[in-house]
Amino acid sequence: MKAATRVGVFGLLGSGNLGNDGSLEAVLGYLRTEHPDAVVDALCGGPEVVAARYGIPATRLHWYRGEYRTASRAGAVAAKGLGKLVDVFRTAAWVRRHDVVIVPGMGVLEATLPLRPWGFPYSLFLLCATGRLFGTRVALVGVGAGPVGDRPTRALVRWSARLAAYRSYRDVQSRDAIRAMGVDTARDEVCPDLAFALPTPRAKAPSGPPGPVCVGVMDFHGGNDDRARAEEIHRRYLDGTTRFVRALVAEGRPVRLLTGDACDAPVVAAILDAVDSPLVTAAEAASLDGLTKEAAAADAVVATRYHNLVCALKAGTPTLALSYAAKSDALMDRMGLGAYCHPAREVDADRLLEQFRALEKHSAELRRTLAGRNLAVARQVEQQFTALTAALFPKTTSVHAPREAP
Repeated sequence: MKAATRVGVFGLLGSGNLGNDGSLEAVLGYLRTEHPDAVVDALCGGPEVVAARYGIPATRLHWYRGEYRTASRAGAVAAKGLGKLVDVFRTAAWVRRHDVVIVPGMGVLEATLPLRPWGFPYSLFLLCATGRLFGTRVALVGVGAGPVGDRPTRALVRWSARLAAYRSYRDVQSRDAIRAMGVDTARDEVCPDLAFALPTPRAKAPSGPPGPVCVGVMDFHGGNDDRARAEEIHRRYLDGTTRFVRALVAEGRPVRLLTGDACDAPVVAAILDAVDSPLVTAAEAASLDGLTKEAAAADAVVATRYHNLVCALKAGTPTLALSYAAKSDALMDRMGLGAYCHPAREVDADRLLEQFRALEKHSAELRRTLAGRNLAVARQVEQQFTALTAALFPKTTSVHAPREAP
């Protein structure tokens, strides 16, 4: 009797980022439908959350529990350094127990947000290097990538990509960025974000007077190369977004504030305090499914976080992107809304309001566009999972039944 395939999932999962967890949900749905005999567990940032929510065994990604806290005292610095050494052996032992390890989506090969080389880039490199050492197939599936200015981070990203057994990207720009780092991407595929594989609620049918607007906010301080002006960028983003929300409220529009990560809560609190109107409320969505339902119930969405955009576009709701990286622009182009992007680093409330009015003016046309694009994207995601089976499970038989959410 053939032993079950041992599959690991890896990443900052269960750590409060709904986009990361949505990518995990999509991959678990694929595995449970197409490879139901696979034995699955995780090495992740929030093992308690992953084990409770998804019903799979999970191990903490880092030995040192204070990995993502700033180490200022000598003891904390020493503990963090020791943790880096211990994690070499912990990661190797975990990888060795698996036939396949999947890194589900996420921007694991980019630095569009502040990032240190000894953080997640180091962890990903350990995964890919030990996978190559022990013959475990490591797959980077539908991941995001981008130019990386910091040399140590770029080196870790480049070697992680080179050592992976399988790579696919969520947009062409990601593949081009990895190619520019000297990695052979000739056989690498581009597919839509994995979250497009998740169930989609029925969109609200617009009727009557103008209805609610969802505004997705983010604790945005610029990217990895913007550290010197991070607070200035944040103040400009918060001020412009707050002024935009205030303008909507002045027109009598209900506004629903969305987030995508636990760290976004202070931004919501700041806007609620500044606008101080019963028309402004905060959603408490705990998953991408919850975010998608919020977006589906709105007349329009204005959002910053990448997966807020994914949810809104997937719901078929006219969407305007406060774009902070090329991945947002690429997503909007893919879905036919490339004209509706506004720079998150320089939010101009007046200009944003003009773009929003243009978005609403063409709402019916945009909904038809999104309906067609979503059909095409769904087919492409199915093709991605078929390719993944061929690459990682060549001797198994696919069930080819409709997938359900895990």
